[in-house]
Amino acid sequence: MIFDQSEESEFTGPTIDAEMIRQAEAALGVRLPRSYVDLLHTQNGGLLKNRCFPTEFPTSWAPNHICIDAIWGIGGTYGIDVESSNMIAEWGYPEIGVVLGITPTAGHDTVMFDYSECGPTGEPSVSYIDEDRIPRRIAISFSEFLNGLVSCRTYGDDVD
Repeated sequence: MIFDQSEESEFTGPTIDAEMIRQAEAALGVRLPRSYVDLLHTQNGGLLKNRCFPTEFPTSWAPNHICIDAIWGIGGTYGIDVESSNMIAEWGYPEIGVVLGITPTAGHDTVMFDYSECGPTGEPSVSYIDEDRIPRRIAISFSEFLNGLVSCRTYGDDVD
């Protein structure tokens, strides 16, 4: 399981259905990746079990990886359908897609579905946005991103 089941999470939304997905896509103006929607059918967002993802470039977080605490679901207190637009406006992220979740910095950096190459109905890549606001692709798909998440202890971090 990708989500941490050991604690309750304010990032977990209600059980989703097709109408919630349709409304979220309409609000966001994009088609959400099938692998993301499939994940939400198992659990609608939440804290991640493995929170670190390796990078080939240094970040404000670490020289070789990023950390993401939670993936937002749809609806609920912190659904992507509400939080993504707010975060883009508040933090000045590039308008390349949808903010995927929350990092430990709570806004100074983020992870996004990046539709800049595929358009709103295509399969987005996943990009990391650091304090310089330059999108850096870290995975060609959401599935690749999920499969690449590792325990932060791999890097000596104590966040998980």
